[in-house]
Amino acid sequence: MGEKNRYSDEELMEFKQLILQKLKKAQEDYEMYRSSITHGDENDTQDTSPTFKVLEEGAATLSKEEAGKLAQRQLKFIQHLQAAIVRIENKTYGICRETGKLISKERLRAVPHATLCIDAKKKMG
Repeated sequence: MGEKNRYSDEELMEFKQLILQKLKKAQEDYEMYRSSITHGDENDTQDTSPTFKVLEEGAATLSKEEAGKLAQRQLKFIQHLQAAIVRIENKTYGICRETGKLISKERLRAVPHATLCIDAKKKMG
């Protein structure tokens, strides 16, 4: 028998479990970032000097911007993981979109939403 052109259903289920775990963690992180943006710190600075209050507000803005960027990245990661689950259900998961060859299990375990094999990735970058 020649080279495999797709992963077995058992292998796909193993990857699905890994992705679902990562997805759950990613969604928890996303919610944490979102809540830090919407609620801010509950530390009240009403009774401190005006100068300190300005510094506090500046720090809060910076951390909200950072949290916003992190939340955006996390949302993108979640979308990539969800797309990987769709590929598992379509039985196209783990197939390089450039070469059509199987992406190594090691790469998929490290980057479960990968759509390129190492060779194709190196050519791009």
